[in-house]
This record gives sequence, structure tokens and C-alpha cells, in this order.
Amino acid sequence: MATKNQTTTDVRIGLTETPAELHLEVASSAEEIAALVTKSIEAATTLILTDIKGRQTIIAATKIAFVEVGSADARKVGFTTV
Repeated sequence: MATKNQTTTDVRIGLTETPAELHLEVASSAEEIAALVTKSIEAATTLILTDIKGRQTIIAATKIAFVEVGSADARKVGFTTV
């Protein structure tokens, strides 16, 4: 699980043959995620990602349409005036 000081990365994965997208927040860096995705697609194996709550998501590489990786924005809580 991610701690308060640990940075997280948002991952958005598009799947073939469905309009659904997966949204995950992981404790790995963008470079680590890119390497895992690339390795999975090249080897035609499954991609296994673990989110910050410890849940694993397993995706067949042949079903991956796209992967978007970016830094997670700080979550804002409450109401503010602009």
C-alpha cells in the first residue's frame, strides 16, 4: 500500500472490443508501468498490476488497446472559493 509520502501513478487502460476502460492508482513509477506493459505485450502474456489498496488486476495482453500513464494529482477535499 502507498504511504502518505509515496508518490502514486494513475494508469488508464483501454480494452479491445469494449468501450470500458480500467482506471488504477499504483505505487509504481510511470517508467516501471511502461516497462511492464511493453514486456507483457511483446511476450503476449498477461499484465498484472497491483493498485495502492493491494488489489491485483490481470489483463490479457491481446486485449490491451492503449495504456495511459501519468502522475496522480493530489486529491482535494472540501469546498473552496476561487
